[in-house]
Amino acid sequence: MVHFVGAGPGAPDLITVRGKQYLEEADVVIYAGSLVNPKLLEYTKDICTIYNSAKMTLEEVIHVIEKAEAEGKTTVRLHTGDPCIYGAIREQMDILDEKNITYDYCPGVSAFCGAASALNLEYTLPDISQSVIITRMEGRTPVPSKESIQSFAAHQATMVVFLSTGMLEELSRRLIEGGYTADTPAAIVYKATWPEQKTFVCTVGTLAKTAAENNITKTALMIIGDTVAAAHYDRSKLYDPEFTTEFREAVKSKTHHS
Repeated sequence: MVHFVGAGPGAPDLITVRGKQYLEEADVVIYAGSLVNPKLLEYTKDICTIYNSAKMTLEEVIHVIEKAEAEGKTTVRLHTGDPCIYGAIREQMDILDEKNITYDYCPGVSAFCGAASALNLEYTLPDISQSVIITRMEGRTPVPSKESIQSFAAHQATMVVFLSTGMLEELSRRLIEGGYTADTPAAIVYKATWPEQKTFVCTVGTLAKTAAENNITKTALMIIGDTVAAAHYDRSKLYDPEFTTEFREAVKSKTHHS
């Protein structure tokens, strides 16, 4: 059996209870060594065999899984955050399907959630933004042309940009070209939830300058939009006393007469 497990954003206690249990039971762990906190490997038993997939190809990963399956062992494929976002799990699952190897998938806390917690930030404020766009700049890995930064910027929604720390001047240019202003609030979160976490609130126009001044070159998320620094926003209707819900009748506001 193979368990794909989301390791969470970094802090070893932010893995799910289920994910931790799978790690404790695993005979073989293949972990994304470039991003997964190695302290998570302390949950494994002494006889567990551990592989760092940062140094492996897809074919080598599958070979390790096949060998473990042939020996009746349990494998955990440990990915950073939640592997449904930039986790490259589908290509692994498709091969396992072809080989009739059974697997399941244990979700994790994504780095974009960890980044929000680092800033005590809510991405979806009622009259500011009700959508979160998760995207990346194209680098060595291309991005479909219909998903350009400029096209997403036109929505003025909250945007979380992964895997783009080394291209911040170009990111700013495209965000402004698409519709954000240079003074739109932005933030850089480095290694969210790790002990070395750092947060910087800036603007779209100062993203590259802020990163350079603080030596941030990788392993960071950029958050774009007014929710980063919104001073005024509407209250949630869910907790508004004048709003009826399934569980509570609205209470009309009292008018006081002198």
